[in-house]
Amino acid sequence: MSDIAIRAEKLGKRYRIGQWQRYVALRDVLTQAIKSPLRLFRGSPPKHSSNGSGHIWALKDASFEVREGEVVGIIGRNGAGKSTLLKILARVTKPTEGFAKIHGRMGSLLEVGTGFHTELTGRENVYLSGGILGMKKREIMRKFDEIVAFAEVEKFIDTPLKHYSSGMQMRLAFAVAAHLEPEILLVDEVLAVGDSEFQKKCMGKMEDVSRGGRTIIFVSHNMGAITRLCSRSLWIDSGKIARSGPSNEIVAEYQSRYLTTRAEWTRPPVDHDTKEFRFLSVQSQNEDSEAASVFTSNESINVEIRYEVTRSLSACQIGTRICGSDGLVLFTTSDADHAGVSALPKSPGCYRARFSIPGGFLRPGTYYIVIGAHMPNRCAYDHVEEAVVFEISPVGSLTSLDGRLGIVSPLIQWDTAQEKVAIYD
Repeated sequence: MSDIAIRAEKLGKRYRIGQWQRYVALRDVLTQAIKSPLRLFRGSPPKHSSNGSGHIWALKDASFEVREGEVVGIIGRNGAGKSTLLKILARVTKPTEGFAKIHGRMGSLLEVGTGFHTELTGRENVYLSGGILGMKKREIMRKFDEIVAFAEVEKFIDTPLKHYSSGMQMRLAFAVAAHLEPEILLVDEVLAVGDSEFQKKCMGKMEDVSRGGRTIIFVSHNMGAITRLCSRSLWIDSGKIARSGPSNEIVAEYQSRYLTTRAEWTRPPVDHDTKEFRFLSVQSQNEDSEAASVFTSNESINVEIRYEVTRSLSACQIGTRICGSDGLVLFTTSDADHAGVSALPKSPGCYRARFSIPGGFLRPGTYYIVIGAHMPNRCAYDHVEEAVVFEISPVGSLTSLDGRLGIVSPLIQWDTAQEKVAIYD
């Protein structure tokens, strides 16, 4: 058992419906738990009524083991219990039942700024987070310049964190967690909110961490990232572990169940939303601008995105990723492509943006669109995974007729003419 990094036995978390839960920062939990053994965590079940009336189980009977140096993905729909599991492992919340044994120094990146103090500077927060992870001061000093360079916050490192954008906080938090070499790293979907360049940077760093023999648990909706990074995955459904196995098999089964075609996503109404930007709806449309989710191979696919800006943004890019059913990103595009810049300013108001995927470009199959809005290299505003899911029918497709290869099948215009060749004696 010496090679086991994490062992969970029948973990469960029950919440009272409608009960207000105070958020406790990771730094506070670790401070309060300083007298308890770091390597052994048991949660004692509180006394609740046995009939469970008025309660909901966010997690139930979760048992699994993670070996040292293993990279394990966790997938599931929103609300399935993924984040609850990671918060229990990170000791942010106590389980209602069961226990988890952690063997090794743990670092966690559960959400932007977890473990940070907004009144302290970036520099001070690096040392604070390093201390929480159990690092010696000299160890932090040795890695400090590398952390700051990775996070791209050199100019602001002595500025209080409360003046950082959410993107800057996220970059610094990831840099600390990844560079201070915890033996176990928990990462919960944070890569989704960065811009594409920083996502590449994070993925590269996580691959380096995994090759270094450290243990990683990675929660993500990005199936391409899961299959690329994780050898094994757990699929959580309705608070329970539905399947466990090789990532490519688990992802394929998950996609076949949940990646069903849908032409529209609409944000539910939210009271007192103070965000400076929010997506309102996304719709895939046919050539007559009608909502559609199934297209012939030569039919153009129109995508309409509606969003709201509540205050002036000096630079905002509305970007999209078109992905295959396996999570592979086929291509990306943004609303600034035509201007030859990375982002455009946005004044307050409601917007409707459209772009078109030409007919005869995608192979027959199922695809989904991810949308995001961010200020490049600074911060993320909003993000929607699997906004719409559409299908390209194989009927009449050249790919089906002649078996051509490739991840896309564009109709390329050829110009061919017979040459008049002079014959000399």
